[in-house]
Amino acid sequence: YRFRLLNEALNQDGYNFKQSMAITIAGDQYDSSAVQEEITSIVQANPCVMFVWEASPSCKQAVAAFESMKILDKVTIVRLDDPWSEGNKLRAELGKMTGKSSVPSIWIGGKYVGGYDAGVSDEAPGIVQMAFQGTLRPMLEEAGAV
Repeated sequence: YRFRLLNEALNQDGYNFKQSMAITIAGDQYDSSAVQEEITSIVQANPCVMFVWEASPSCKQAVAAFESMKILDKVTIVRLDDPWSEGNKLRAELGKMTGKSSVPSIWIGGKYVGGYDAGVSDEAPGIVQMAFQGTLRPMLEEAGAV
């Protein structure tokens, strides 16, 4: 069963290995569209959202960064590891939506901006790069998180 899912994700759907593993771990016993709608609802209803694993070093750094900006109280943190059974589905669908299944998955003003120190594009480079570019604070202000 799991091997079939992995094979389909890699060969039929064309996902990279990491995303294919996220899909395999999540299984196929859930409604993909409903999970994507849940993610969309969360990110549109909150100025800043982070999907995290509590023990992840990058997630801890992202939390610390927002804490140092004194805005952690405006950041909605969604734990993907509590419970794993729900978080695995979210992670698989986040990867499909953004092209990156790693955590943290950070969204500001309903827009995916990458993770802590990496992203998928110039538009979503991660919050460290955004801070160096001078685009992080203005985006957080526009979203109402500062």
